[in-house]
Amino acid sequence: MKRTFAQAAAAFLGLFLLMGPSVEAQAKTSFLTIGTGGITGVYYPTGGAIANMVNSKKDQYGIRATVEATGGSVFNINAVVAGDLEFGIAQSDRQFQAYNGLAEWQEKGAQKDLRAVFSIYPELVTLVAAVDANIQTIADLKGKRVNLGDPGSGNRQNAIDALETAGLNYEKDLKAESVKASEAPALLQDEKIDAFFYTVGHPNGAIKEATAGARKVRFIKITAVDNLLNKSSYYAKSYIPVNNYPTADNKENVDTFGVQATLITSAKVSDDVVYAVTKEVFDNFENFKKLHPAYAVLTKESMLQGLSAPLHPGAIKYYKEAGLMK
Repeated sequence: MKRTFAQAAAAFLGLFLLMGPSVEAQAKTSFLTIGTGGITGVYYPTGGAIANMVNSKKDQYGIRATVEATGGSVFNINAVVAGDLEFGIAQSDRQFQAYNGLAEWQEKGAQKDLRAVFSIYPELVTLVAAVDANIQTIADLKGKRVNLGDPGSGNRQNAIDALETAGLNYEKDLKAESVKASEAPALLQDEKIDAFFYTVGHPNGAIKEATAGARKVRFIKITAVDNLLNKSSYYAKSYIPVNNYPTADNKENVDTFGVQATLITSAKVSDDVVYAVTKEVFDNFENFKKLHPAYAVLTKESMLQGLSAPLHPGAIKYYKEAGLMK
């Protein structure tokens, strides 16, 4: 009996010693999640690429990164500030509004724990219309069936801002729809809407779907934006390169405006974690640029522009080491 007990005790001790190092290693590992967007958009593979870069050095940093498909900018900001996500991808305009307690954050108040890490790529306010709907300008949307994007999305607010440049009120002047922007191309081809807004990097698969269908479509210029840009510094003029969409009914690049997709975090996330994420992206900059054609215009310097919340100290540490900041 005694020998059986001794054998059991020895076996338990051996099992404890065997498990000990892995438990200790697990305790030293920091787990982080990056909130992205829908799995068909650019946010999701971008978050995946960042996670893979960090995970390739997991033994060095003690960090394990995962990616979560989410509703996009507003969801990611709220989840990051609440501590449900460590990082998220969000439009620069939403970053600005959250930090300053505007738009969806008027009642909650300014989200002063929000921190910026870097900009990723430009997202352009893209207005796509069916040729048979006789829409030549944004003003022609009056009375039309137009998808603005789902409630709470950055896309929707950009659409509303664009409409206001033409003196249009989306509640009174349009037959506004509120489905996800990625679902709008199918609705357009099925003749259930006449036009849709999509704030997105180009080229984009959903936009290609819209331009490749049987129903001919065109991009609509959005040009009278000076007052909007003066009021909202996170916006900038840009254009849609139509060579990416050869079946669209456009011969020249289409003027519009846009925002920046940015990586955000919280002041509560440790400097070491943010430093590691920043370092891996910038140290693998050329590989990161190959992730999507929209990234071809990126420079390391441009990734520090268009940020409308304070930089996280962990990111600042890297930028100073790399000579990108003084």
